[in-house]
Amino acid sequence: MRKHRLAIIFFVVLVDMLSFSVVLPLLPYLAKSLDASVLQIGLLTAMYPLAQFFGAPILGRLSDRYGRKPILLVSISGTVLGFVVLATANLLPVLFLGRLLDGITGGNISVAQAYISDVTSPEERGQALGLIGAAFGLGFILGPITGGLLSDLSYAAPAWAGAILATVNLVLVATMLPESLTAEDKVRLATRTRKVLDVAGLREALGHFRVGPLLGIRFTTGISFGLFEAGFSLWALSALGLTARMNGFMLAYVGVLSVIIQAFVIGRITKRWSDDGLLLTALIIAAAGLTAWGFVNNVPALVLVMPFLSYGFAVTNTVSTSALTKAVHRDEVGGILGLSTSISSLTRIPAAFIPGVLLQYSYTWTPGLLAGALTAGAAVYAARVLCWKPGQGACANDAETKATSPDGRG
Repeated sequence: MRKHRLAIIFFVVLVDMLSFSVVLPLLPYLAKSLDASVLQIGLLTAMYPLAQFFGAPILGRLSDRYGRKPILLVSISGTVLGFVVLATANLLPVLFLGRLLDGITGGNISVAQAYISDVTSPEERGQALGLIGAAFGLGFILGPITGGLLSDLSYAAPAWAGAILATVNLVLVATMLPESLTAEDKVRLATRTRKVLDVAGLREALGHFRVGPLLGIRFTTGISFGLFEAGFSLWALSALGLTARMNGFMLAYVGVLSVIIQAFVIGRITKRWSDDGLLLTALIIAAAGLTAWGFVNNVPALVLVMPFLSYGFAVTNTVSTSALTKAVHRDEVGGILGLSTSISSLTRIPAAFIPGVLLQYSYTWTPGLLAGALTAGAAVYAARVLCWKPGQGACANDAETKATSPDGRG
């Protein structure tokens, strides 16, 4: 039964990512057809993560209160509506409205992660979350390619495709996905008085000896990884003179590497090593890869650097998410993952603008150097705050963490 649920959640995340990424090749051209300036296109790109920043923790907290399935249904319905607005937009403000609607309901990835936490043990969770990461990566490979092909028909075609995919997603969840919270869970949660958007809860989370540092790492790596994601295309053109076609192949290569790592590597390594040790190692590898990326001057060297970047990104994101779910009581999983998604969304806003500024006014290696330095700082912080245990050394094991987990589950 649990494998059946995980398979459905895998498809939910895959379709959700497809419905989002299928629009990526369309958005700048659609905005330009409505006489948007370069600045307005940048703001439009930032609209989705900005709206998600506010929406994700609310969805996560609501899923703790009312169950995962109802909130998934509401959020996917919002995605369908957002795409319909996008497909029919004939004015720039309407285009902004479509991205706002999709973004504010686009935090359902945190609800999907909470669902996985509900139906898996702590030992299985890293592998299960790795499958979700694989679905995310696969969707990111297929979506832009599909969107680019459909945009030859019309600028509205990719948006309609996103609406159709999201509708399929909605039907799948409504008819085949059982609720992960039991009746006893709902009764217990009903007695809790936590607010949907809880500022005091945010302060409490940041002050937690495990959650605070993990969220700090997510914030820092969100910016550094975002610099690569948002700046790669501009960098490839400026530093290597790659064509749009070659650029697409390189991004697809990164996506394939991510899927391989998420599907076949993470499940094995999380069974053998502690979360803290894996997180520290991944941060070091990502820092080295990002720095090397900045100084690459030919395609073969770029091909060699990409596996290190993909490993660092995939393991950091998956293991930090898994560690967050183990650091709080099961009643708080949805809320804390929503907060994590919100932080990740917030970091994408400055990351969308910084690479362009650096490439225009500085050297082509500065985005990679900045991203590498930020990630190296996160690695030093992780070693000092999370990993170091007096008398044991850095990241020796996480038995102490499991013993002090709020519900004793690890």
